[in-house]
Amino acid sequence: MTTRIGIAGITGRMGRLLVEEVQAAGAILSGGCARSATPGGAPIFPDITALAAASDVVIDFTNAATAQATAAAMAASGKPWVLGSSGLSAADEAAVEAAARAIPVIYASNFSAGVNLVLALARQMGAALPADAYDAEIVEMHHRQKVDAPSGTAIGMGRAVAAGRGVRLEEVMESGRDGHTGPRRTGAIGFAALRGGQVVGEHTLIFASGTEHIALTHRAFDRRSFATGAVRAAQWSIGKPARLYSMMDVLGMG
Repeated sequence: MTTRIGIAGITGRMGRLLVEEVQAAGAILSGGCARSATPGGAPIFPDITALAAASDVVIDFTNAATAQATAAAMAASGKPWVLGSSGLSAADEAAVEAAARAIPVIYASNFSAGVNLVLALARQMGAALPADAYDAEIVEMHHRQKVDAPSGTAIGMGRAVAAGRGVRLEEVMESGRDGHTGPRRTGAIGFAALRGGQVVGEHTLIFASGTEHIALTHRAFDRRSFATGAVRAAQWSIGKPARLYSMMDVLGMG
């Protein structure tokens, strides 16, 4: 059976790419939620509940401010939810985890296959390079319109390194250093966020010791890679049991 895919935020920059990728994948575009009608004439639903009812799975790249309400609506719908919104708070993520007890939720900081391979390597490097000898720093740059920092992908990198080292990122994260900060904490994972122009996304993970530096970099030149991965995740989600999944699971690396 052909999958019916709904898109929350269908008229946005990612939404328009998702429309194209849904069609390219041979799936059915069931419609979307948006503030105005779409140029292509896709059905517009008044809210996420109505969209989910008309779809087999919903892809959501909207604002983090809607995450908790959407989580409750999707859990009630019984339909899979592919979530790519960034900037979620701890309370937002708790709502996502609660929804995953009722439905399959694929939540990823980045749906690009390349980024997820980088995340896998980041975890391995975190495990192999001891925190007392190798300082981990993450530098990211995005377009000037991006409203959250550090980026979701940068946070994902930090979590991968922390997991490799057997700690929680929240315990070791240092972001936005300014002024007289004192010496760097041993074991800290540092973040620097750059904003400017129309950069789609650049992320570099650096491990620095007294004798060597190792850098792992991913550069995105087109948002389409995110849309392609999200549609792949949506099709993969059909028939899966309720659980919180990542793009690693979709790629068979979970």
